[in-house]
Amino acid sequence: MTPEERLSSLGLALPEVSTPVGNYLSYRWAGDFLYLSGAGPKRPDGTYRPGRLGRDVTVEEGQADARLAGLHLLAAAKSALGELSRIESVVKLLGMVNAEPDFPDHPKVINGCSDILVDVLGEAGHHARSAVGMGSLPGRMTVEIEAIFLIRRKENA
Repeated sequence: MTPEERLSSLGLALPEVSTPVGNYLSYRWAGDFLYLSGAGPKRPDGTYRPGRLGRDVTVEEGQADARLAGLHLLAAAKSALGELSRIESVVKLLGMVNAEPDFPDHPKVINGCSDILVDVLGEAGHHARSAVGMGSLPGRMTVEIEAIFLIRRKENA
């Protein structure tokens, strides 16, 4: 089953790829590695759930936001690659959580992203990861996640 077929079987669709709002790129190639800029949990109406984990937002809501951020990462990858099956592996995630100083569950929140990557990419979705707390994130969003993917070369390239 292809990653796109897995998405469909999960009843999911990839969101629109956001246009960068500053002087940066959505992704950058370095050899066979695709570096993806940080993605947040942008809703279809263009908004984000504002708030801090441990104060305004529950772990479950944060996990849902991390899942949505993961779908945005996959959308950016598909835009760069044409098809998600070219992803050989997710090498590394950096998950940033907008959290209160004493919030202890950053890894539980970022599991939302990790889980969707494995659900869609299978074994290729397993990765190394950091999950850290931040004092704030753009737009008061709950999470921002960046990724590095190892990409298979095209057969005719």
